[in-house]
Amino acid sequence: MTRTLQAPVTVAFDYTRSTGPVLGRFFTGLRDGVVVGGRTSSGQVLVPPAEFDPDTHQPTTDFVEVAPVGTVTAWSWCPEPVAGQPLDRPFAWVQVRLDGADGTLLHALDVASPDDVETGMRVRVRWAEERVGVITDIACLEPVVEQRAPASVLETPEPEAPPVTGIITPVELDYLYAASPEESAFYRGLQDGRILGQRCPACHKVYVPPRSACPVDGVATTDEVELGHTGTVTTFCIVNVPFLGQKITPPYVSAYVLLDGADIAFLHLILDIPAEEVRMGMRVKAVWKPREEWGTTIENISHFAPTGEPDADYETYKVHL
Repeated sequence: MTRTLQAPVTVAFDYTRSTGPVLGRFFTGLRDGVVVGGRTSSGQVLVPPAEFDPDTHQPTTDFVEVAPVGTVTAWSWCPEPVAGQPLDRPFAWVQVRLDGADGTLLHALDVASPDDVETGMRVRVRWAEERVGVITDIACLEPVVEQRAPASVLETPEPEAPPVTGIITPVELDYLYAASPEESAFYRGLQDGRILGQRCPACHKVYVPPRSACPVDGVATTDEVELGHTGTVTTFCIVNVPFLGQKITPPYVSAYVLLDGADIAFLHLILDIPAEEVRMGMRVKAVWKPREEWGTTIENISHFAPTGEPDADYETYKVHL
């Protein structure tokens, strides 16, 4: 069997949200070097504060400053930190009940080994050198050491600093994608400037990118089919909103292209034409990058561009919308 291809994939985006008056108060406190909790109708103090009282379901309005020291109630050892975690060395995840609070806060405890952490130990907040109003303003927790030297004075923002009203949290997922044998043949074909699909032996539909099994009949695809480099736009969208990592300046068109001879459309860019002129049924052709830039990737095809042919008849692609 032909060796299958693998490739690392990273999916990342910045998650942006408004904080509202309750969490905004908590994050503003972190920026200013204090920990703020919310008091419920039953008298419990929760850190972080709950936006709504768990008993009455009314918005939280009573806020309490709690101590930056507390007690570990539960913990778990993290021997191999990954990118984005609070520390780049082994540490413990702990639930800590800060003095003056009833609920617990989850954060990282900076200790050298699991022998250095236990339920009931006393810990304190280690503040980040620069604070902007996010949970990482608490750099981590650290053990309380008797006769410790006085902590340096925190440089807090000026009193007139505006409250925190929004936060941006980077989200990232790294994984290894393993292509099927059929997909591997497809990507190797792209490296040679060819577009390959697979045909179902029962219904004779041609799939590109290929499928290991036909979704209509449930049988394995068997025949490799080389397709031409022209096709028809079935559906499309105009991208007008900029986002992190965007390589093309909006507006531009992302469209499903049904290659001639294929029975499934695939997503790609439509360029070399004003976005407002792209339409369903438009005939397009693959525009390839220079040969020296080719690899085992669909990005060998830079984009699709109009062929100048008359639009395809709606009847020829209506079942592919």
